[in-house]
Amino acid sequence: MADNTVTVVGNLTRDPELRFTTGGKGIASFGLAVNRRYQQNGEWQEKVSFFNISAWDSLGENAAASLTKGTRVIVTGRLEQREYETQQGEKRNVVEIVADEIGPSLRWARAEIERTQRSNPDGGSPSNTGGAPRPSGGAGRPADPIYGDEEPF
Repeated sequence: MADNTVTVVGNLTRDPELRFTTGGKGIASFGLAVNRRYQQNGEWQEKVSFFNISAWDSLGENAAASLTKGTRVIVTGRLEQREYETQQGEKRNVVEIVADEIGPSLRWARAEIERTQRSNPDGGSPSNTGGAPRPSGGAGRPADPIYGDEEPF
C-alpha cells in the first residue's frame, strides 16, 4: 500500500480558525506558505506554494492556542482531496494537508513547551491520575521501569 505522508515547512498565512463539529470534535484550519529559492541562469528565483492545513482534536486546539499568523512551523500529515459545492452551485475540488504533527521551527525562534493533561478517548480524565507508572506499556509491552507508559518528551 502506498504511503501518503508529506512534511512541509513554512509560515502561517492566517491565524488558525478553531471550529467544533456537532459531536464536539475540534478542528483548526490555517494556511501555510512554503517558499522555495533557487538559482536559474545566475539569478535567484523565488517560488511560493500555498497549502491549506487542517488539524483535528487536541492537535487543532493546541495549534489554535499556540500559533499565530507568520509563525514558522513544521507540519507532517497526509494529502487529502475533497469536493464541495459553492453557493452558486459550482462543484470544486481541493487538496489539503490533514496534519498528524505540528511543531514550531526552532531555526530562528525559541519555543516554551507546556504539557497538557491527556484525557481518555471518551473525554474523561485519565484513570492514572496519581502519576505512578501503569503496569503495562500498552499493546502487550512492559512499562518502562522509570517512565511507565508516559510519552517521551
